[in-house]
Amino acid sequence: MCLNKNLFRHSRLWLSCLTLLIPVFLSAQAGEALSLSQAIQMGLANNYQIQIADANTAIANNNNDWAIAGKYPAINLTLNNQNTYSNLNNPGSVLRESNSFSPSIVPGVELNWTLFNGYRVRYTKTQLEELEKLNAANARQRIESSIQLIIQAYYNTVVQQEQLEVVAELLRLSRDRLAYQQLRQEYGQSGTFEKLQSQDAYLNDSSAYLIQVNNYETALRGLRLSMGIEDASRRFVLTDTLQTPVAAYRLEDLETQMLANNHALQSQYINRELASVNTKIQESTLKPTLSMRAGTTYNLGISFGEQTFNFGGNTVSQDIPQIAAKTFTGFVNFSAAYPIFDAGVRQKRIENARTEELIAQYTISDTKRSLQNQLANTLAAYQLQQGLVQLSQSLEDNARQNLAIAEERFRGSLINSFDYRSIQLAYLNASQQRLNALLNLKNTETELVRLIGGLVR
Repeated sequence: MCLNKNLFRHSRLWLSCLTLLIPVFLSAQAGEALSLSQAIQMGLANNYQIQIADANTAIANNNNDWAIAGKYPAINLTLNNQNTYSNLNNPGSVLRESNSFSPSIVPGVELNWTLFNGYRVRYTKTQLEELEKLNAANARQRIESSIQLIIQAYYNTVVQQEQLEVVAELLRLSRDRLAYQQLRQEYGQSGTFEKLQSQDAYLNDSSAYLIQVNNYETALRGLRLSMGIEDASRRFVLTDTLQTPVAAYRLEDLETQMLANNHALQSQYINRELASVNTKIQESTLKPTLSMRAGTTYNLGISFGEQTFNFGGNTVSQDIPQIAAKTFTGFVNFSAAYPIFDAGVRQKRIENARTEELIAQYTISDTKRSLQNQLANTLAAYQLQQGLVQLSQSLEDNARQNLAIAEERFRGSLINSFDYRSIQLAYLNASQQRLNALLNLKNTETELVRLIGGLVR
């Protein structure tokens, strides 16, 4: 509505209306102060994957117990109820008929204990210890990945905000230039062509400003996502700035730290130990087993009913007296077994376990080779980007000085609007180039620290 043709004829009104379309975004920023360390703390607390990894680690810690490994006996309380009914009918006997009921209750205690099974219990306990270490290593990798994502999202937001400030500065210069051309036109020192050029630059800078506002908002949403914050209205003021790293790294030192501390490599070492333990567990199946079963029972039974006797043709019926019978028994039994033949099943499992050990070692060697290559490439990129940052900083300094000089010369009519606009764009490009180079350098440094296991101790 504001940019119709009629308003182009009234430059003052047009300028005021267009200015209202561009919010003073930077001055209107408000929110919580947020440092990088605070962002990392919030992100780790809100990350569901880390919470899942912590829960799995808790399960592994709980399972790392001699009882789970099978070292201790199992003791059970038993209770049996036995009910017997007996019916006798024998005409050739003195006891012609008998109907009896014999209910009984048999409580007891039973113990089952594997005394020896080829050291399988010991190896199983070692396996549980290694699984606990593996889950802890997986949790550290989750934390490491989350920290890296938060660092990248945080500094990307910082860069987008600084780029927004640069675009806002150019927009201010374009607005001042347009106002200056309007003033000159009023006094007959400038024509319509110069004013149209200023308007065109102002429109382009306005468009670039709005695009950069969207880029900043997108980066801020990405930061909230990496921190696990679902409230889309929550805003932050980032307090950490993007500084040029000054650390000097040597490949030999980095490689030593990487081989000792890299979390992915540490997980592979644990997998190799697990494969070795699994081989020992499979080999234990070739050894004899010895187990013990012991227990005691107490049987309390009562019989009742009626009986019919025949004595010389006289039939007599009487009740069976209710008498409680009590029986106490105890037992201790041992059993031993030695495997003789299973068509080679156990031997094949042992061979497979040994092959898995070999695969685990191959995986470690391959991981080392890949990490060493990745480390060398990352360090080379880091060193290159250090040089690019220095060059882009010098380029931006020159462009800033050139812009200040050009502004004075433009106001003194020593250069035309085309040259002035070219210098403005050169300054914008130099500033964006420096910020992008800084961001790339910071991301590369973060990757270096991750490779040597420095993000999580």
